[in-house]
Amino acid sequence: MNVRSAGARPAAESASPDQIPDERPPGGRGRRIPREWVLAIVGSVLLAVALTWPTLRHPATTIPGDLGDPTLQAWQVAWSGHALLSNPLGLWDSNTFYPEKYTYAYSDTLLGYASAGMLGSGFEAAVVRYNVLYVLLHALACLGAYALARQLGANRWGGAVAGVAWAFAPWRLAHSGHLNILSSGGIALALAMLARGHGWSLRHGYRPERRRPGWALAGWLVAAWQVSLGFGIGLPLVYFLLAAVLVAAGCYGWSWWRRRERPPFGRRLLLADLAGGVAFGAVTVLLGLVYLRVVDLNPQAQRTLDWTKMFSPPLMGFLTAPGDSWVWGERHAAAREQLSWPPEMALLPGMTLIGLAAAGLFVSAYPLRRRLALGLGVLGTVLLGLGATFGGDGDPGYLTLSRLLPGWDALRTPGRMMHWTSLLLALLAAGLVTALAESSGRATNRRRTRILATLVLLVPLALVTVEGVNRTPHPTVPPPPAALRSAPDPILVLPAGGVGDLTYMLWTTDGFPRVTNGLGGFEPASQAQTRVAVASFPDPGSVAYLRGIGVRSVVAVPSRAAGTPWEGIEARPVDGLGITREDRDGVLVYRL
Repeated sequence: MNVRSAGARPAAESASPDQIPDERPPGGRGRRIPREWVLAIVGSVLLAVALTWPTLRHPATTIPGDLGDPTLQAWQVAWSGHALLSNPLGLWDSNTFYPEKYTYAYSDTLLGYASAGMLGSGFEAAVVRYNVLYVLLHALACLGAYALARQLGANRWGGAVAGVAWAFAPWRLAHSGHLNILSSGGIALALAMLARGHGWSLRHGYRPERRRPGWALAGWLVAAWQVSLGFGIGLPLVYFLLAAVLVAAGCYGWSWWRRRERPPFGRRLLLADLAGGVAFGAVTVLLGLVYLRVVDLNPQAQRTLDWTKMFSPPLMGFLTAPGDSWVWGERHAAAREQLSWPPEMALLPGMTLIGLAAAGLFVSAYPLRRRLALGLGVLGTVLLGLGATFGGDGDPGYLTLSRLLPGWDALRTPGRMMHWTSLLLALLAAGLVTALAESSGRATNRRRTRILATLVLLVPLALVTVEGVNRTPHPTVPPPPAALRSAPDPILVLPAGGVGDLTYMLWTTDGFPRVTNGLGGFEPASQAQTRVAVASFPDPGSVAYLRGIGVRSVVAVPSRAAGTPWEGIEARPVDGLGITREDRDGVLVYRL
């Protein structure tokens, strides 16, 4: 069934973005943002503040998720801003993992947030910056999905449901500590801009008269920015856009051959695509070369397909919510116990969203063939998301792509295809809600009936919103000791190794002293060697080793050393070692 709009209705209610007229101030010069988009931006931000609460309650002292990856990523954002302001050529050689090179690329870099990293300095600014970005990335995802749904033919009701359902899907709560995974708003926004620039929508297909070269160029640039946040989410976008270009070119050629005349495209749009495509490709290639250099220097960084097999979720994972979900967390506890790695396998996109999308296959504002294409996209991304559990070995499937597509083998977590699955589900849901809204709009002439219809349309929006409510922990971030700021670098912080190194990385945002500590996607050989060599510090062998690699001081935090080789370090003598020791508020500073 395909429910189409008919008859007169308010343009603002039914128009897609490319149908909304430009609003110009008196005098005819310049443009102002249409009221719809002001409301969409403000609404996305306010909703993000509410649904990520209490992130902004104590933004200078707490952090969402845990004290692992969030502290690493707060450091990453701070480092990129600091490096680009002080020494751009030294960006990749960060202050951690001393004396290794290219250490900033030991994980997804979040380089696209460098401009935020330029605002403020020091530890407290790094924590506040992270929390603000955490809220804003949810707002961007909501706004991006809203814009994409509107461009593809949904009305405001459909766009709102799509935006909320995608940005606050329950599965995202499993990644509250992964800023790089949550930062996917650029995907939807880039697709919306590219579709608008090329005059294309699900509802109406290709309309040459609605081409906007500027929007197309902007779409490519936003896509490049998305890739700069990391390949973990960006690489599938690269291959999707490459496939989309090939399919679009094939369809264009087929239409030309069939009609014996060239379909309109335009030189300006072609130039915009070429310029944007070159920028997008350059960012992708340059970042890729950096990661290849890291693998050259550290062969152990190469990931095998055993990682992919380990993180491949079972089918039931797509109906299981993470523990941080307020609605489903406790209810799905038994199901999560059957998952070998719940943080990457609890992939529920939302029960409401699944139901709306399923109904959207039958009742929709989109033509039948296009909603079927969306449905096939959902099926395809789910099969890819199963990884090695599909067909018994994932081949053909996700593992096939890992063998054939450059870089895909580094994407060890197939479940993150849920970005695409849930986006397609959101578009199907938007088509359904749009059809229902337009059908009720044609049938309601009385004010009371219109109010009732509005209340009915609020139900799906309210349900997807409630499913996005979190119970994410917000632990307090330990502040850096004053002793760290006074110690000459390069520095070794003890106890070394494990997630504690992530906290030390964040501590270094006060001045960015060089430290041997660090934790990333792999461990460089020198770091393991250093831990072994200093296990008995302070003694003659460890002191000689540290001096040999250029370390000038050691900062030991006895309160964090329980259960490590450095437990009781405060009682170890330093006589005859040629070093000094100073106790500053329970933190020991050894000068070598």
